[in-house]
Amino acid sequence: MPEQNPPPNFEQAVLPHLDTAYNLARWLMRNEQDAQDVAQEAYLRAFRFFPGFRGGDARAWLLKIVRNTCYTWLHANRPLQEAAEFDESLFQPDSCPPNPEEAVLQKDSDTLVRKALEKLPPNFREVIILRELEELSYREIADITGMPAGTVMSSLSRARGRLRQLLTTCMNGDAVPSSRRIAVVNG
Repeated sequence: MPEQNPPPNFEQAVLPHLDTAYNLARWLMRNEQDAQDVAQEAYLRAFRFFPGFRGGDARAWLLKIVRNTCYTWLHANRPLQEAAEFDESLFQPDSCPPNPEEAVLQKDSDTLVRKALEKLPPNFREVIILRELEELSYREIADITGMPAGTVMSSLSRARGRLRQLLTTCMNGDAVPSSRRIAVVNG
């Protein structure tokens, strides 16, 4: 008789994904306090329903719960309200700091990308976050969102296109680029 592995307990299967769950909640909620509340509620739901977990990818299972909890909370509490501004203090700096010029350019670039991500519709923002920041596979994203894998790929393509448009618009919105503005002031 083949030897079977015992099923993992909640702490082993789910707790290691707390940061990923919070990150997804943070991007979907766009508010730190709400994200903390939703992540906590999602973990309570996961704990309550863990006995029904049949194995497989615990991270995808948890992120699906987080996603559903976020959308339930948003629907109930903010159906037409705009989200709060993104808090950049949540992200850790690189271990190798760039020189001052690189730091300014990187900060401008990071701010531009975050602003563009914030302007994406939630369904596009979520596939970008899950794929690019959380590095999930198309299959995992499909499991989390309930979309077929082909729809995930096409949504991701449309999301990237929309992000590209938003970045271009944001970059062109600055009539005088920073370097030219400095030259004019110093000239």
